[in-house]
Amino acid sequence: MIALPVLIPLFTAILLVFSNQARYQKIIGVSGAFAIFATSLFIISNVGGKQIEVLQSSNWEAPFGISLVVDTFSALMLVITGFVSFALAVYSLFYIDEKLITHRYFLFFHTLLMGVNGAFITGDVFNLYVWFEVMLMSSFVLITLGSKPLQLKGGIKYLTMNLVASLFFLAGIGILYGKTGTLNMAHLAVILQNDEQAILMNTSTMLFFMAFGIKAAVFPFFFWLPSSYHTPPVAVTAFFAALLTKVGVYAMIRVFTLFFIQDPQFWHTLLLAVAGLTMVVGGMAAASHYEIRRILSFHIISQIGYMIFGLGVFTPLALAGAIYFMIHNMLAKTNTFLVAGHINRLKGTYKLKSIGGLYKSYPLLGILFIIPAFALAGVPPLPGFFGKFFLIKAGFEAEKWFISGVAIFTGVLTLFSMIKIWNEAFFKKGLEEVPEQGLRERLPLRELLPSMMLGAGTILLGIGAGVFFDYFIEAGNQLMNSDQYIQVVLKNFEYVAN
Repeated sequence: MIALPVLIPLFTAILLVFSNQARYQKIIGVSGAFAIFATSLFIISNVGGKQIEVLQSSNWEAPFGISLVVDTFSALMLVITGFVSFALAVYSLFYIDEKLITHRYFLFFHTLLMGVNGAFITGDVFNLYVWFEVMLMSSFVLITLGSKPLQLKGGIKYLTMNLVASLFFLAGIGILYGKTGTLNMAHLAVILQNDEQAILMNTSTMLFFMAFGIKAAVFPFFFWLPSSYHTPPVAVTAFFAALLTKVGVYAMIRVFTLFFIQDPQFWHTLLLAVAGLTMVVGGMAAASHYEIRRILSFHIISQIGYMIFGLGVFTPLALAGAIYFMIHNMLAKTNTFLVAGHINRLKGTYKLKSIGGLYKSYPLLGILFIIPAFALAGVPPLPGFFGKFFLIKAGFEAEKWFISGVAIFTGVLTLFSMIKIWNEAFFKKGLEEVPEQGLRERLPLRELLPSMMLGAGTILLGIGAGVFFDYFIEAGNQLMNSDQYIQVVLKNFEYVAN
C-alpha cells in the first residue's frame, strides 16, 4: 500500500495519455484523485499514529536499495494532499477550459501529484531530488499551459529559481555522499549522529537549506512566488499554493530533525531569524496590495514563516504545531484561491477596487470566503487559531519571546488583509456597471462544491483540534526521537548501529 500514492497517479497519467476526449480526461482525472485520497486514508489507518511502515523496493535492504517510509508525519501529509487534490480536480472541471484539458491538463496534474507523494514517502535523499524534479517539470507545464505572455513570463521566473534550487540541492547531495558514502536518510542519521566531525557537514547543510528555502519561498528566496503564482488559471494557482511550498517545508523539517542535527545553536537561531523575516515581509507585502491573487500569494510566504518557526523552536509541541498549521494552511489557503476564482467568474476581475456588493448578491460565497479567511487570520474556533496558539505556546515555553511576538504581530497583519478583501469585495457597495459579456449572474451549486468541501474540512479541523492533535503530537515526538525511524528502516543492517 505504501507505493500506491505514487503508482496511482502514474497509472492515471498513463491512462490519460491514451485518451483524447475532454470527457474521458475529466472522468479519469477526478477518479484518479479520489483513489489517491481513499488510499491515503487506508495508509493512515494502518500507521495509526504509532507505527512506521517501510517498503524496501525490490527486496534490496536499506541502505543499498530504495526505501519508502511512512511515519505519522508522512501519513498526515498524504491524507491532506489527497483530500485537497480531489477537491481541486472537481474544481478544475468547471474552471479549466476544455481546450486545456485536451492539452493534457489532468496528465500533468497527476504527474505533479506523483512527485509530491513521492517526496513525502521517500527515505532516500537522492530520490527526494528525483521527486523534486518530477514536480518541477510538471509544474512548469501547468504554469505555462495556455501559453499566454504573462504566463510565459511568470513561468520563466518560476523555472529559473527552481533550477537554481535544484543545483544547490544536487551540490549538497554530492558533498553529503562524499563525506558519508550513503544517501539513505536513516543511515545518514546513524553516521552523522555518531560522527564527532559532523559539524563539517555545515557546507552541505547550507546548500540543502538554500535549496529547500527556495522551494518553500522563505526569506530572502521568496520573490519568485508572487511574480509567478498569479499568472496561470486560478485552479493551477490553488494547486501550487496547496502543495509546492509545503513540500519544501516538509523536506526542511525532515532533514533538520533526522540527520542535520549538528550545531543546533547556529541552525535553530538561523531558522528562527528566517521565520520571523518571512512572516513579517510576507504579511506587510500582502497588506499593501489590492489584487486578490497577489495578496493571497504574499500570504503563502507569510504563513510559511509560522511553519519554520516551529522547526526553529524544535520541541515536540512546536513541531506538532508546525504540522497542524501546515495542514490547516493547505485547506484554508487553497479555499481562498478557489473563492477568488468564483469572484473572477462573477465580476471578471481580481482587482478589489473594481469589485463590491458580493455579500448582498451572493451570501453563500461570502460565507465560503469568511471561513478560510478567518482561519488564516487565527480567529477561534477555526484551526488557524489553534495552530498559532500551539506554536506561540511552544515559543513561550522555550523562552523565544521575540519570535513569538513577531508571530502575534503577523497574525494582526493577516487579519488586516483578510478584512480588506472582505470590505472591498463583499461589504462595500457594488459599482454600477453594465455587465460584461461572458460573466455569470449566478454560480451553480456544483461549482461551489469544492469550496464547501474545503470549508467543511477547515471547520472540522478546528472543532476537532483536541482529537486530531493526538496525531500531530505523535508526529512531533517521532521527529524529535528518530530512533524508531532508524530501527525500522535499518532493521536488517544491524552492524551500522554498532
